[in-house]
Order: sequence, then structure tokens, then C-alpha cells
Amino acid sequence: MLKILTTIDDAMYFPILVILMASAGLIFSFTTRFVQVRKLKEACKLIVEKPAHESHVSSFQALMVSTASRVGTGNIIGVSTAICMGGPGAVFWMWLMCIIGASSAFMESTLAQIFKQRDPEGGCYGGPAYYIERVVKGKRWLSVLFCLFLILTYAFGFNMLCCYNLQSSFEIYSFYHKTWTPVMIGLILAALVAFSLFGGGKRILHLTEVLVPFMGIFYVIISLVIIFAHITSIPHMFAMIFKDAFNFKSIFGGISGSCMVYGIKRGLYSNEAGVGSAPNASASAQVSHPVKQGLVQTISVYIDTMLLCTATALMCLSSGAVRSAKTSGAPYVQAAISTVFKGAGPIFITLALFMFAFTTLIGNLYYTDNALAYMNNFKKPSKRFMNCFYVVCVIIIFVGAIVPMDAAWAFADIFMGGMTIINLPCCLILSGLVIKSLRDYDQQKKAGKDPTFHASSIGITDEDNYWK
Repeated sequence: MLKILTTIDDAMYFPILVILMASAGLIFSFTTRFVQVRKLKEACKLIVEKPAHESHVSSFQALMVSTASRVGTGNIIGVSTAICMGGPGAVFWMWLMCIIGASSAFMESTLAQIFKQRDPEGGCYGGPAYYIERVVKGKRWLSVLFCLFLILTYAFGFNMLCCYNLQSSFEIYSFYHKTWTPVMIGLILAALVAFSLFGGGKRILHLTEVLVPFMGIFYVIISLVIIFAHITSIPHMFAMIFKDAFNFKSIFGGISGSCMVYGIKRGLYSNEAGVGSAPNASASAQVSHPVKQGLVQTISVYIDTMLLCTATALMCLSSGAVRSAKTSGAPYVQAAISTVFKGAGPIFITLALFMFAFTTLIGNLYYTDNALAYMNNFKKPSKRFMNCFYVVCVIIIFVGAIVPMDAAWAFADIFMGGMTIINLPCCLILSGLVIKSLRDYDQQKKAGKDPTFHASSIGITDEDNYWK
């Protein structure tokens, strides 16, 4: 089974997804004149723009929802795995795909705004399912397939991997037992998630919502302390990253295990640019022009990769900790942090992973609600169905703690790849609408106006369009 999964995973990412993501990102970058870089300063200003009514979802709130879904164990474990399995050059490819991928994030989030729906309370909702339907002339089969992949990715693949990542952080402790420790951690995490899902965990959720942002900031500070503690290693560290990144033997040797493919895989897992997840949050923002939310969403990609993933990468590489297939994941990061903080370092990483893992597990499950509603003819499924669905999800979380590492990563990669293979081509087909919207936005800005959008300005005349 593992061999089959690995074969599918390898073929999906090289050559299919590597070519698709790179070409789509470059096409979006050139056709928008690198909007993700050109309008970075403007995107930062738009984050604090308030909606017309206080009850409406702001750009900042939508950004926080999408960032919360992006930020998780992948920022720690994913980066460590990429470096240990692919080499230091994976960091460069992660950076490159972040910059290119930010244009994909702009494209998909702008499309989600263009084709969003109005709810009875005056708010709005939407996501890739709604603009994918546009590509296949109003037929829903491709959108339903995308929603299915989304559910498999977030409720199963990502949650299984999230639980595995957490339990792997305990391997460094003397009390770790190869069989029983993963089982106990899986049971505890599954019980906490079940408690939260079935109505009893609001206090836990509120506590983690407050603690996780502080944990993220504290994590970056700790990373900087370790980097500066090894300041003499910094020149060698950057030389190592760029030398390995452009070592063609390293890039193409073994292909699926190369620094390039690992950098792209783990970068995509972490920032989700082009996957089609963030647009579900982007569509809920009340803005005067779709391009505004598209620009704001590029910031989320930069926060995830350029800030948090880079913090992990530079901390590990500057520390001089030994990297190998055996130490990939939490052990490599814990070894790096131990060079300065000794025994307290691994405990901090375990605590950070627990906080990130728990909120990611809950967030991923709530993320599937929009997909389930779309598949059920735009209505939320019955309470009985949702309870059965959550029971299966809780079981999957437990299973994630006891599966082999390769299986956990393969499941997550394959399901996420399925979403991307559907989403990005649809974005390419509809990209002309985004270019027209961007041109309309730029013209209004040059005229000194606060841009407002009308669907007819880009040739959309649908009677039920939100922007009519």
C-alpha cells in the first residue's frame, strides 16, 4: 500500500504538479506584471481597511482565517523534512515558489470574490467550487470533485499528518515507547477534538485562539535568538543553501527526492498557494473591489513562508545540528533549538506543535463545512450526518498518530495535489477576468478614486451575480 501511495505521489509532483504550478505562477506573474511584488505596499495598507458595516467580515478577518489554516505544523515539521530529505537547497525552492505562488493566491482569491454569493443575512460566501462551475458551463460535476478532494485533504490527509507530526516530537524524550506513546497521544488528541466538536470544547477553542498567535510570535523570536547565537555560521549557511539549490546533481538526482521537488512539495503544503483553500475564506470578506482581497491574500503567503518557514529553516541550518533521514521532522528542529536552550528547547517545540496541531485539526474540520454544503445543494447536511462525519474524522486523527511517516505525507500530498490539479487550470481559464478586474482597479486608483466594482465592467451580465 505504501509503495503504491509513494508511486502516485512521486508521479503527481514530478512532472505534473511541478510543471503546472511553475507555469501557472509564471503566467499569472507576467500577465499581472508581478502584482504580488509591485503592489506589496498597497496590500499591507488594504489589510486595515474596514468594511462598510461593522457586522460584515473585513479583509483582515478573512486574512486571519486563511493564515490560521496555512500556519501549522507544516511550518516546523514540513521545513525540517524538506531539508533533511532533500537538502539545504530545498529552502531556496521554497522561497521561489512562495514568490511565484503568491500570484496564484492573488488570482484564486480575486476569482472567489468575483463569483461569490450573497447570503440571506446580507453577508457573502463562495470559493473555488463556484468559479469552477463557471468553467464547465454551469455543470457541477467538476466542482463536486474538487469539494471531495478538499474534504479528503483537510478532514483526512492534513489531520492525519498533523497528528503524526505532533507525536513525532515526543521521540526525543526518554519515556517514548515506539508503540504505546503514539497510541496514547493519538487517543488524547482525538478525545480533545471530539470534545470540542460535540459541543463541550468552546473554552479550549477560545484559549487556543488567544495562545496560538502569541506562540507564533514567540517561535519567531526564539528562532532569531538561535540564529544570532550562531551568527558566525550565517555566511556559510546561505552559501550552503544556494550551492545546493543550483547543484544540478542534487536537483535532478533521484528527481522525487531532489531538493527542488521537496522544496516545492513542502512549500505548497505550508502556504497552500494555488491549492484552492484560502479562497473559501477570501469570498466572505466585504470589500468594494475583488482585487483588494486578492492583494490582501498575497500577504498570507508571505507570512507563512517568508516569515515562519524561513525562521525554521535558518534556525536549523545555522545551528549546525546533524540532519539525516532519521532526524527529519521534529527531532531535527529540537536538536537545533537544544544548541542554545538545552533541555528546555525540545519542550518548547513540543508545546508549540501541540498548540498549532490542535487549532489546525479543528480549523480543518470546520473548513470542510462549505464544501459539504455545496455538495448538498447549498444546504448544510443534517445533524445526524455531521455527527457521523465527525466520528470518522476523530478516528482518522487517532490513526494519524500510528501510521508510518511516509504514508502520512503521501496521503496529504496526493489529496492536496488533486485539489491543485483541478483549481489551477480553472484559474488559468478564467484569468482574463482577473486581468480585466486588475486593469479596472488600476484605472480607478490613477483617477484618485477608492475603487468600486461592477460585474458589467468585465463583461459579466449574470442576473444573480453579487456585483451586479
